[in-house]
Amino acid sequence: MTKQNVIIPDAKSGIKMAILAMTNSSIFSMAARKPPPAPGCGGYITIQRKKRRNNDLEINGEARINAWVDSMKASSPTHIKATPSLVDHDPSSFIARNPSALDRFEQIIEASMGKQIVMFLDYDGTLSPIVEDPDRAFMTKDMRKTVRNLAKCFPTAIVSGRCRDKVYSFVRLAELYYAGSHGMDIKGPAKGSKYKKVSELKAEVVSGSSVLFQPASEFLPMIDQVYKQLVEKTKATPGSKVENNKFCVSVHFRCVDEKDLSELAQQVKSVLKEYPKLRLTQGRKVLEIRPTIKWDKGKALEFLLESLGFANCNNVFPVYIGDDRTDEDAFKILRDRGQGFGILVSKFPKETSASYSLQEPTEASYGLFATLGPMETITRAVQGVK
Repeated sequence: MTKQNVIIPDAKSGIKMAILAMTNSSIFSMAARKPPPAPGCGGYITIQRKKRRNNDLEINGEARINAWVDSMKASSPTHIKATPSLVDHDPSSFIARNPSALDRFEQIIEASMGKQIVMFLDYDGTLSPIVEDPDRAFMTKDMRKTVRNLAKCFPTAIVSGRCRDKVYSFVRLAELYYAGSHGMDIKGPAKGSKYKKVSELKAEVVSGSSVLFQPASEFLPMIDQVYKQLVEKTKATPGSKVENNKFCVSVHFRCVDEKDLSELAQQVKSVLKEYPKLRLTQGRKVLEIRPTIKWDKGKALEFLLESLGFANCNNVFPVYIGDDRTDEDAFKILRDRGQGFGILVSKFPKETSASYSLQEPTEASYGLFATLGPMETITRAVQGVK
Protein backbone atom coordinates (compact mmCIF):
# COMPACT_ATOMS: atom_id res chain seq x y z
CA MET A 1 0.00 0.00 0.00
CA THR A 2 1.41 3.35 -1.01
CA LYS A 3 2.17 5.70 1.82
CA GLN A 4 0.90 9.18 1.10
CA ASN A 5 3.17 12.19 1.17
CA VAL A 6 1.90 14.40 3.97
CA ILE A 7 4.05 17.37 4.93
CA ILE A 8 4.30 18.22 8.61
CA PRO A 9 3.35 21.89 9.00
CA ASP A 10 5.21 24.58 10.86
CA ALA A 11 3.62 26.89 13.41
CA LYS A 12 1.56 28.83 10.87
CA SER A 13 -2.13 28.97 11.52
CA GLY A 14 -4.51 26.87 9.45
CA ILE A 15 -6.23 29.91 8.00
CA LYS A 16 -2.95 31.50 6.94
CA MET A 17 -1.83 28.35 5.20
CA ALA A 18 -5.25 28.01 3.62
CA ILE A 19 -4.85 31.50 2.17
CA LEU A 20 -1.39 30.64 0.85
CA ALA A 21 -2.74 27.47 -0.71
CA MET A 22 -5.63 29.24 -2.37
CA THR A 23 -3.53 32.12 -3.73
CA ASN A 24 -1.63 29.68 -5.92
CA SER A 25 -3.13 30.11 -9.38
CA SER A 26 -3.08 26.38 -10.06
CA ILE A 27 -5.89 25.94 -7.56
CA PHE A 28 -8.30 27.68 -9.93
CA SER A 29 -6.81 26.68 -13.28
CA MET A 30 -7.93 23.65 -15.25
CA ALA A 31 -5.63 21.76 -17.59
CA ALA A 32 -6.85 22.01 -21.17
CA ARG A 33 -6.87 18.32 -21.87
CA LYS A 34 -9.41 16.20 -23.64
CA PRO A 35 -11.31 13.64 -21.57
CA PRO A 36 -11.33 9.94 -22.35
CA PRO A 37 -13.76 9.05 -25.13
CA ALA A 38 -17.00 7.59 -23.82
CA PRO A 39 -19.10 4.98 -25.60
CA GLY A 40 -20.88 6.54 -28.54
CA CYS A 41 -18.25 9.29 -28.87
CA GLY A 42 -15.80 7.64 -31.21
CA GLY A 43 -14.06 5.48 -28.61
CA TYR A 44 -14.63 3.02 -25.81
CA ILE A 45 -13.61 2.45 -22.23
CA THR A 46 -13.22 -1.28 -21.67
CA ILE A 47 -15.32 -2.54 -18.76
CA GLN A 48 -14.36 -6.02 -17.60
CA ARG A 49 -16.48 -8.53 -15.74
CA LYS A 50 -15.69 -8.31 -12.06
CA LYS A 51 -14.30 -11.28 -10.18
CA ARG A 52 -15.76 -11.88 -6.75
CA ARG A 53 -13.89 -9.87 -4.14
CA ASN A 54 -13.52 -10.26 -0.40
CA ASN A 55 -16.39 -7.89 0.38
CA ASP A 56 -18.75 -9.65 -2.06
CA LEU A 57 -21.26 -12.05 -0.54
CA GLU A 58 -21.53 -15.47 -2.17
CA ILE A 59 -25.05 -16.21 -3.35
CA ASN A 60 -24.95 -20.02 -3.43
CA GLY A 61 -24.45 -22.31 -0.46
CA GLU A 62 -26.14 -22.57 2.94
CA ALA A 63 -22.91 -21.74 4.74
CA ARG A 64 -22.78 -18.44 2.91
CA ILE A 65 -26.29 -17.55 4.07
CA ASN A 66 -25.09 -17.90 7.65
CA ALA A 67 -22.19 -15.59 6.83
CA TRP A 68 -24.65 -13.08 5.34
CA VAL A 69 -26.75 -13.10 8.48
CA ASP A 70 -23.73 -12.72 10.76
CA SER A 71 -22.55 -9.76 8.71
CA MET A 72 -26.03 -8.21 8.68
CA LYS A 73 -26.36 -8.62 12.45
CA ALA A 74 -22.99 -6.97 12.99
CA SER A 75 -24.30 -3.79 11.34
CA SER A 76 -27.76 -3.88 12.90
CA PRO A 77 -28.90 -1.04 15.21
CA THR A 78 -28.77 -3.31 18.28
CA HIS A 79 -25.12 -4.18 17.75
CA ILE A 80 -24.13 -0.65 16.80
CA LYS A 81 -25.67 0.83 19.94
CA ALA A 82 -23.67 -1.65 21.99
CA THR A 83 -20.42 -0.64 20.29
CA PRO A 84 -18.41 2.10 22.03
CA SER A 85 -17.62 5.20 20.02
CA LEU A 86 -14.18 6.13 18.76
CA VAL A 87 -13.52 8.39 21.70
CA ASP A 88 -13.79 5.42 24.07
CA HIS A 89 -11.03 3.50 22.27
CA ASP A 90 -7.32 3.60 22.86
CA PRO A 91 -6.07 6.49 20.69
CA SER A 92 -2.96 4.45 19.91
CA SER A 93 -5.04 2.15 17.70
CA PHE A 94 -7.66 3.53 15.30
CA ILE A 95 -7.09 7.24 15.97
CA ALA A 96 -3.35 6.78 15.63
CA ARG A 97 -3.83 5.21 12.19
CA ASN A 98 -6.68 7.51 11.15
CA PRO A 99 -6.36 10.80 13.06
CA SER A 100 -9.13 13.37 13.04
CA ALA A 101 -9.13 15.46 9.87
CA LEU A 102 -10.01 18.46 12.02
CA ASP A 103 -7.02 17.98 14.29
CA ARG A 104 -4.72 17.59 11.29
CA PHE A 105 -6.23 20.34 9.16
CA GLU A 106 -3.01 22.37 8.99
CA GLN A 107 -1.15 19.27 7.87
CA ILE A 108 -3.75 18.64 5.16
CA ILE A 109 -3.57 22.22 3.89
CA GLU A 110 0.22 22.09 3.81
CA ALA A 111 0.15 18.90 1.73
CA SER A 112 -2.30 20.45 -0.75
CA MET A 113 -0.39 23.70 -1.32
CA GLY A 114 0.11 24.51 -4.99
CA LYS A 115 -2.15 21.66 -6.11
CA GLN A 116 -5.61 21.48 -7.65
CA ILE A 117 -7.99 20.16 -5.01
CA VAL A 118 -10.87 18.00 -6.29
CA MET A 119 -13.59 17.01 -3.81
CA PHE A 120 -15.52 13.72 -3.84
CA LEU A 121 -18.34 13.28 -1.31
CA ASP A 122 -20.54 10.33 -0.42
CA TYR A 123 -24.12 11.27 0.49
CA ASP A 124 -25.76 9.03 3.11
CA GLY A 125 -23.86 9.15 6.38
CA THR A 126 -21.57 11.90 5.08
CA LEU A 127 -23.72 14.81 3.91
CA SER A 128 -26.81 13.51 5.67
CA PRO A 129 -27.29 11.32 8.74
CA ILE A 130 -28.26 7.67 8.42
CA VAL A 131 -32.02 7.58 9.07
CA GLU A 132 -34.60 4.81 9.38
CA ASP A 133 -36.44 5.85 6.20
CA PRO A 134 -33.93 6.24 3.33
CA ASP A 135 -36.44 8.43 1.48
CA ARG A 136 -36.08 11.01 4.26
CA ALA A 137 -32.29 11.27 4.32
CA PHE A 138 -32.38 15.04 3.90
CA MET A 139 -29.31 17.24 4.19
CA THR A 140 -29.56 20.38 6.29
CA LYS A 141 -29.65 23.88 4.82
CA ASP A 142 -26.29 24.57 6.43
CA MET A 143 -24.77 21.49 4.81
CA ARG A 144 -26.15 22.50 1.40
CA LYS A 145 -24.69 25.98 1.83
CA THR A 146 -21.34 24.48 2.79
CA VAL A 147 -21.25 22.19 -0.26
CA ARG A 148 -22.23 25.11 -2.49
CA ASN A 149 -19.32 27.13 -1.09
CA LEU A 150 -17.04 24.16 -1.58
CA ALA A 151 -17.99 23.89 -5.26
CA LYS A 152 -17.11 27.56 -5.74
CA CYS A 153 -13.54 26.73 -4.77
CA PHE A 154 -12.98 23.26 -6.20
CA PRO A 155 -14.50 20.80 -8.69
CA THR A 156 -16.91 18.83 -6.50
CA ALA A 157 -18.65 15.50 -7.08
CA ILE A 158 -21.26 13.53 -5.15
CA VAL A 159 -20.52 9.80 -5.41
CA SER A 160 -23.33 7.65 -4.03
CA GLY A 161 -24.90 4.21 -4.22
CA ARG A 162 -28.23 5.96 -4.65
CA CYS A 163 -29.92 6.61 -7.97
CA ARG A 164 -28.40 9.78 -9.42
CA ASP A 165 -31.79 11.49 -9.74
CA LYS A 166 -32.61 10.68 -6.11
CA VAL A 167 -29.31 12.13 -4.88
CA TYR A 168 -29.86 15.26 -6.95
CA SER A 169 -33.35 15.66 -5.45
CA PHE A 170 -31.70 15.72 -2.00
CA VAL A 171 -28.75 17.99 -2.83
CA ARG A 172 -30.33 20.30 -5.45
CA LEU A 173 -27.07 21.90 -6.56
CA ALA A 174 -26.71 22.01 -10.35
CA GLU A 175 -23.05 23.03 -10.26
CA LEU A 176 -21.84 19.64 -9.01
CA TYR A 177 -20.87 16.38 -10.67
CA TYR A 178 -23.13 13.48 -9.71
CA ALA A 179 -22.10 9.81 -9.81
CA GLY A 180 -25.05 7.64 -8.79
CA SER A 181 -25.46 3.85 -8.57
CA HIS A 182 -21.96 3.43 -7.12
CA GLY A 183 -20.50 5.45 -9.98
CA MET A 184 -22.35 3.68 -12.80
CA ASP A 185 -24.36 6.79 -13.72
CA ILE A 186 -22.22 9.92 -14.04
CA LYS A 187 -23.37 13.38 -15.07
CA GLY A 188 -21.56 16.72 -15.09
CA PRO A 189 -22.64 20.17 -13.88
CA ALA A 190 -25.74 21.59 -15.52
CA LYS A 191 -24.83 25.19 -14.73
CA GLY A 192 -22.94 27.52 -12.46
CA SER A 193 -19.60 25.70 -12.51
CA LYS A 194 -16.35 27.46 -13.42
CA TYR A 195 -14.96 24.07 -14.36
CA LYS A 196 -15.61 21.88 -17.38
CA LYS A 197 -19.24 21.30 -18.27
CA VAL A 198 -20.87 18.26 -19.83
CA SER A 199 -20.88 19.82 -23.30
CA GLU A 200 -17.11 20.32 -23.14
CA LEU A 201 -16.63 16.69 -22.15
CA LYS A 202 -18.31 15.34 -25.30
CA ALA A 203 -20.82 13.46 -23.21
CA GLU A 204 -22.80 10.63 -24.68
CA VAL A 205 -26.54 11.19 -24.93
CA VAL A 206 -28.74 8.73 -23.08
CA SER A 207 -32.53 9.02 -23.32
CA GLY A 208 -32.25 12.61 -24.52
CA SER A 209 -30.23 13.72 -21.50
CA SER A 210 -26.50 14.42 -21.58
CA VAL A 211 -24.49 12.22 -19.23
CA LEU A 212 -20.80 11.52 -18.95
CA PHE A 213 -20.85 7.77 -18.60
CA GLN A 214 -23.17 4.82 -17.96
CA PRO A 215 -21.05 1.64 -18.19
CA ALA A 216 -23.84 -0.74 -17.13
CA SER A 217 -26.67 0.30 -19.47
CA GLU A 218 -27.15 -3.26 -20.74
CA PHE A 219 -28.15 -4.35 -17.22
CA LEU A 220 -31.11 -1.97 -16.87
CA PRO A 221 -33.82 -4.52 -17.84
CA MET A 222 -32.29 -7.13 -15.53
CA ILE A 223 -32.05 -4.70 -12.61
CA ASP A 224 -35.69 -3.73 -13.09
CA GLN A 225 -36.75 -7.39 -13.05
CA VAL A 226 -34.79 -8.10 -9.88
CA TYR A 227 -36.24 -5.02 -8.19
CA LYS A 228 -39.82 -6.09 -8.88
CA GLN A 229 -39.16 -9.65 -7.70
CA LEU A 230 -37.47 -8.49 -4.51
CA VAL A 231 -40.35 -6.14 -3.70
CA GLU A 232 -42.72 -9.11 -3.87
CA LYS A 233 -40.43 -11.53 -2.03
CA THR A 234 -39.65 -9.24 0.89
CA LYS A 235 -43.21 -8.08 1.57
CA ALA A 236 -43.46 -10.66 4.33
CA THR A 237 -40.47 -9.23 6.22
CA PRO A 238 -41.51 -6.24 8.38
CA GLY A 239 -39.18 -3.25 8.18
CA SER A 240 -37.47 -4.24 4.94
CA LYS A 241 -37.38 -1.77 2.08
CA VAL A 242 -36.29 -2.36 -1.52
CA GLU A 243 -34.98 0.64 -3.46
CA ASN A 244 -34.42 0.80 -7.21
CA ASN A 245 -31.23 2.80 -7.75
CA LYS A 246 -31.35 2.41 -11.53
CA PHE A 247 -28.14 0.42 -12.04
CA CYS A 248 -28.32 -1.39 -8.71
CA VAL A 249 -30.93 -2.50 -6.19
CA SER A 250 -30.70 -1.82 -2.46
CA VAL A 251 -32.40 -3.96 0.19
CA HIS A 252 -32.48 -1.90 3.39
CA PHE A 253 -32.67 -3.84 6.66
CA ARG A 254 -32.01 -1.07 9.18
CA CYS A 255 -35.58 -1.44 10.49
CA VAL A 256 -35.70 -5.25 10.34
CA ASP A 257 -35.69 -7.18 13.62
CA GLU A 258 -32.60 -9.36 14.01
CA LYS A 259 -34.72 -12.50 14.28
CA ASP A 260 -36.01 -11.82 10.74
CA LEU A 261 -32.63 -11.27 9.08
CA SER A 262 -32.16 -14.93 8.17
CA GLU A 263 -35.54 -14.99 6.42
CA LEU A 264 -34.69 -11.79 4.53
CA ALA A 265 -31.34 -13.23 3.44
CA GLN A 266 -33.09 -16.35 2.12
CA GLN A 267 -35.57 -14.19 0.20
CA VAL A 268 -32.77 -12.23 -1.46
CA LYS A 269 -30.88 -15.43 -2.26
CA SER A 270 -33.93 -17.05 -3.86
CA VAL A 271 -34.12 -14.19 -6.36
CA LEU A 272 -30.43 -13.69 -7.09
CA LYS A 273 -29.60 -17.34 -7.74
CA GLU A 274 -31.31 -16.90 -11.12
CA TYR A 275 -29.08 -13.95 -12.05
CA PRO A 276 -25.40 -15.01 -12.28
CA LYS A 277 -24.46 -11.68 -13.91
CA LEU A 278 -25.29 -9.84 -10.69
CA ARG A 279 -23.27 -9.73 -7.47
CA LEU A 280 -24.18 -8.97 -3.89
CA THR A 281 -22.33 -6.67 -1.49
CA GLN A 282 -23.20 -5.16 1.87
CA GLY A 283 -23.12 -1.56 3.01
CA ARG A 284 -24.35 0.17 6.16
CA LYS A 285 -27.56 -1.71 7.02
CA VAL A 286 -28.17 -2.46 3.34
CA LEU A 287 -27.61 -5.27 0.84
CA GLU A 288 -26.57 -4.07 -2.62
CA ILE A 289 -27.25 -5.97 -5.85
CA ARG A 290 -25.00 -4.77 -8.66
CA PRO A 291 -23.79 -5.85 -12.12
CA THR A 292 -20.64 -7.96 -12.19
CA ILE A 293 -18.73 -5.39 -14.24
CA LYS A 294 -15.46 -4.06 -12.89
CA TRP A 295 -16.79 -0.67 -11.87
CA ASP A 296 -17.19 0.96 -8.47
CA LYS A 297 -16.75 4.29 -6.68
CA GLY A 298 -12.99 4.07 -7.13
CA LYS A 299 -13.35 3.66 -10.89
CA ALA A 300 -15.79 6.59 -10.92
CA LEU A 301 -13.23 8.73 -9.10
CA GLU A 302 -10.58 7.84 -11.68
CA PHE A 303 -12.98 8.53 -14.55
CA LEU A 304 -13.88 11.97 -13.23
CA LEU A 305 -10.24 12.91 -12.62
CA GLU A 306 -9.43 11.84 -16.18
CA SER A 307 -12.43 13.73 -17.55
CA LEU A 308 -11.22 16.86 -15.78
CA GLY A 309 -7.76 16.47 -17.32
CA PHE A 310 -5.94 15.10 -14.27
CA ALA A 311 -5.28 11.50 -15.34
CA ASN A 312 -1.48 11.80 -15.28
CA CYS A 313 -1.22 15.05 -13.37
CA ASN A 314 1.17 15.40 -10.44
CA ASN A 315 -0.33 18.59 -9.03
CA VAL A 316 -3.85 17.29 -8.34
CA PHE A 317 -5.04 16.68 -4.78
CA PRO A 318 -8.22 14.55 -4.64
CA VAL A 319 -10.11 14.39 -1.35
CA TYR A 320 -12.76 11.69 -0.86
CA ILE A 321 -15.05 11.73 2.18
CA GLY A 322 -17.33 8.76 2.86
CA ASP A 323 -18.65 6.45 5.54
CA ASP A 324 -19.48 3.16 3.83
CA ARG A 325 -17.73 -0.06 2.80
CA THR A 326 -18.32 0.90 -0.82
CA ASP A 327 -16.25 4.06 -0.28
CA GLU A 328 -13.23 1.88 0.46
CA ASP A 329 -12.76 1.37 -3.30
CA ALA A 330 -12.15 5.11 -3.64
CA PHE A 331 -9.97 5.30 -0.53
CA LYS A 332 -7.77 2.52 -1.90
CA ILE A 333 -7.42 4.25 -5.28
CA LEU A 334 -6.09 7.37 -3.56
CA ARG A 335 -3.69 5.30 -1.45
CA ASP A 336 -2.41 3.50 -4.54
CA ARG A 337 -2.03 6.76 -6.48
CA GLY A 338 -0.18 8.39 -3.60
CA GLN A 339 -2.25 11.53 -4.20
CA GLY A 340 -4.72 13.26 -1.91
CA PHE A 341 -6.39 11.25 0.82
CA GLY A 342 -9.60 9.65 2.02
CA ILE A 343 -11.56 10.64 5.12
CA LEU A 344 -13.75 8.03 6.82
CA VAL A 345 -16.87 9.31 8.61
CA SER A 346 -17.54 6.85 11.44
CA LYS A 347 -18.15 6.74 15.17
CA PHE A 348 -16.77 3.23 15.30
CA PRO A 349 -13.30 1.85 14.60
CA LYS A 350 -13.09 -0.18 11.41
CA GLU A 351 -10.54 -1.37 8.90
CA THR A 352 -10.12 1.31 6.27
CA SER A 353 -7.81 2.61 3.56
CA ALA A 354 -8.73 6.19 4.50
CA SER A 355 -6.00 8.40 5.95
CA TYR A 356 -8.14 10.48 8.32
CA SER A 357 -11.45 10.24 10.15
CA LEU A 358 -14.45 12.28 11.25
CA GLN A 359 -17.13 11.09 13.65
CA GLU A 360 -20.26 12.79 12.31
CA PRO A 361 -21.60 14.49 9.16
CA THR A 362 -21.85 17.63 11.30
CA GLU A 363 -18.07 17.54 11.79
CA ALA A 364 -17.66 17.52 8.03
CA SER A 365 -20.03 20.47 7.66
CA TYR A 366 -19.02 22.75 10.52
CA GLY A 367 -15.38 21.75 10.66
CA LEU A 368 -13.48 20.77 7.55
CA PHE A 369 -16.01 21.97 4.97
CA ALA A 370 -16.74 25.21 6.79
CA THR A 371 -13.04 26.04 6.72
CA LEU A 372 -12.50 25.04 3.10
CA GLY A 373 -15.63 26.73 1.78
CA PRO A 374 -14.76 30.37 2.62
CA MET A 375 -11.17 30.05 1.35
CA GLU A 376 -11.89 31.74 -1.95
CA THR A 377 -13.57 34.67 -0.20
CA ILE A 378 -10.64 35.04 2.19
CA THR A 379 -8.16 34.86 -0.67
CA ARG A 380 -9.98 37.48 -2.70
CA ALA A 381 -10.08 39.79 0.31
CA VAL A 382 -6.34 39.41 0.87
CA GLN A 383 -5.59 40.04 -2.81
CA GLY A 384 -8.00 42.94 -3.02
CA VAL A 385 -10.02 41.21 -5.74
CA LYS A 386 -13.63 42.29 -6.00
